[in-house]
Amino acid sequence: MDMRINLGVEMAKNKIFRKELWQRAGLSATNLFLLNTEKVKVIRFSTRALISKELGFQSGDFLEYVDEEESRDSDGKGDGGIYF
Repeated sequence: MDMRINLGVEMAKNKIFRKELWQRAGLSATNLFLLNTEKVKVIRFSTRALISKELGFQSGDFLEYVDEEESRDSDGKGDGGIYF
């Protein structure tokens, strides 16, 4: 099962920059950068709750299920997304 994090999309919808979000939510800049670039494998519920509270949406809104065939590039490798 492949999951994609759409945090950048939600941040753009709310017109908020990463720096402002990490300051308001109390997260580290590094952790938010890793989430935004989809370089994490695990997200804590508390982290999801903090981000959701600051951006004003449900915690599942920035996670998207991607079918395994859709997530493959033409060379057969994954797209670098987050996999749970």
